[in-house]
Amino acid sequence: MHVHVAHTDGEAKFWLEPQIELAMNQGLSEKQLHEASSLVRDHYEEITHAWRSYF
Repeated sequence: MHVHVAHTDGEAKFWLEPQIELAMNQGLSEKQLHEASSLVRDHYEEITHAWRSYF
């Protein structure tokens, strides 16, 4: 299970399981990656629920 994070500067992909981990980064700064990672962690339950509902 994974989630994509898009920004005008680029995008990143985070694995959600077995643990939250950066899978790919194209163009995002360290600050942007840290911010994205924090958002993914803060909204993990919502993201996984939506992912499971969709797939």
